[in-house]
Amino acid sequence: MPTYIVLLGPPGAGKGTQAQILAKSTNLAHVSSGDLFRENLKNQTELGKLAKSFMDKGELVPDDVTIKMIRDRISRPDCEAGAILDGFPRTPAQATALERMLLDFKGEVNLVPYITAAENILVERASGRWTCRAHGHIYHEKFNPPKQAGVCDVDGSEVYQRDDDKVETVAKRIRVYLEQTMPLVDYYRKAGKLAEIDGTQAVEQVTKQMLAALKK
Repeated sequence: MPTYIVLLGPPGAGKGTQAQILAKSTNLAHVSSGDLFRENLKNQTELGKLAKSFMDKGELVPDDVTIKMIRDRISRPDCEAGAILDGFPRTPAQATALERMLLDFKGEVNLVPYITAAENILVERASGRWTCRAHGHIYHEKFNPPKQAGVCDVDGSEVYQRDDDKVETVAKRIRVYLEQTMPLVDYYRKAGKLAEIDGTQAVEQVTKQMLAALKK
């Protein structure tokens, strides 16, 4: 039977890092809904065109379109053993639709690791990011600053902070995420599938706890 993991965590919790590590250690494909949207839009697939028709009108892409993208992705050979879903579902309604769809693959959501951290820590982590203009090398003003302030170590281009990495924007994104995700967290907690993990620990420790929860 395939194994499906839904990864939850606000911006700055380290979800992206853990998704990559978890994919390697479990041999499961990492399926990011954001990447999936970009891929379908870029390749102008039928689903991509359909999604774009809603986006062009400033409307949210309907759940059934997103579910079709997920279905298409997890029907590929690299998802035979299952997948780590990142960025979907976002609501209890999407979670229910996902469960129904996974039945067609003879599977279900086995585990939902929810990586948490205090809001002030999330803001500090997510808002210190600076990017180099030439090739997009990433720095962090506290955890990984460039050797010379404002200059990329690799190519010497200017290092700047994007608007969506500024404190006010990040704080708002985190609050919105927490408000929107709470019903989903409660949904999976009631289903007995949620594993809350302290994201302030060392990266290795977070991975260790996730793998232990998966073994259970």
